[in-house]
Amino acid sequence: MKNIVKVSPLAKTWILDLDGTLVKHNGYKTDGGDSFLDGAEKFLKEIPKEDMVIFITSRTQKEKELTEKFLQNHNIRYNMVIYNAPYGERILINDAKPSGLKTALAYTTKRDEFCKVVFETDNTK
Repeated sequence: MKNIVKVSPLAKTWILDLDGTLVKHNGYKTDGGDSFLDGAEKFLKEIPKEDMVIFITSRTQKEKELTEKFLQNHNIRYNMVIYNAPYGERILINDAKPSGLKTALAYTTKRDEFCKVVFETDNTK
């Protein structure tokens, strides 16, 4: 069952992990290349053009060319890839808008299982 989350119509910043979240964990090492988890590629292609997409990964700069070529070959739009991220928690802190809009959302998924959250735009506000 998917969890539906209503989000504002404002442009967003997506900060997304790669390995185990969007692509098979360490697939580039064990399978000779990356492969998207079921639903991940479609999800990425549906992110609106006005949104910012930042990938974060523990991969090193040595994997930069391989990683970005994979994304390019699949026509995945992004603004930045952050490499060499530590293996521990990734913490996002942001202020709420005076309207009450929560401006920080975070979800943890099972490794190698794409996110079960569906983000729907709430145009009623």
